[in-house]
Amino acid sequence: MDASHKTGGPDLAVIHYGDGDFTVVRPGRFVLCAVSGVKIPLEALRYWSAVQQEAYAGPAEALTRWRGLNP
Repeated sequence: MDASHKTGGPDLAVIHYGDGDFTVVRPGRFVLCAVSGVKIPLEALRYWSAVQQEAYAGPAEALTRWRGLNP
């Protein structure tokens, strides 16, 4: 489950991230970027990690996280 479910209020969705798609576990309007904390509307969600179960605002944040996990 997305670790960011602890903040964001009632509009925060809980997502299960898969390979190439995601499943909404708890409906909401957005998820939080695991790197920047930026709100990502579900319709704009394009970057995530199925392994880490977290979302990223864009490719730069995804790369930052990958680099942090793969020194």
